[in-house]
Amino acid sequence: MIRPEALALVARWGEAGFAAAVVAAGLWLARLGGWVLPPIGLAVMVTGAGLLLLALRRLRFRQDTAAPGLVEIDESQISYFGPAEGGFVSLRELVELRLLARGGHRFWRLKQADGQALLVPVDAAGAERLYDAFAALPGIDMAALLRVLRPASSFEPTVATDTLGPVIWRRDARPALT
Repeated sequence: MIRPEALALVARWGEAGFAAAVVAAGLWLARLGGWVLPPIGLAVMVTGAGLLLLALRRLRFRQDTAAPGLVEIDESQISYFGPAEGGFVSLRELVELRLLARGGHRFWRLKQADGQALLVPVDAAGAERLYDAFAALPGIDMAALLRVLRPASSFEPTVATDTLGPVIWRRDARPALT
């Protein structure tokens, strides 16, 4: 009954819409007046603004699903199940994070301490969950992560060439991108 395009739009913007509604509810409470409601409304507005900022960052991180495979995150373990390759990496054993371009597609390159690397397509189903997993890494600069994840047309050099991008995060070191 509801068009798939409309459902996709609601699914994409739902979190940001909820956060905007929280800000609006806080504004409504603040305008009721008195001694109690304006401070509560202000607190609700600040909370909603924080939720809105986080929702907009997650929205920039989300890509259209175009790559095969599925990304799952369970108890600080990132799993990628692909048709030809896949694997697991624990966030505790992760030592390096990069963005790689190969064969016209972009991949997260997650390197473990033992040298093994897991390639996870940026546009695989469930890859948007990686935002919260990467945010848990100590010392990561999420703004730098979002800058690197610009649309494919601005990825340097180009996505058509196979390139290993700069280090986005490395354990026990300051983030490489500033």
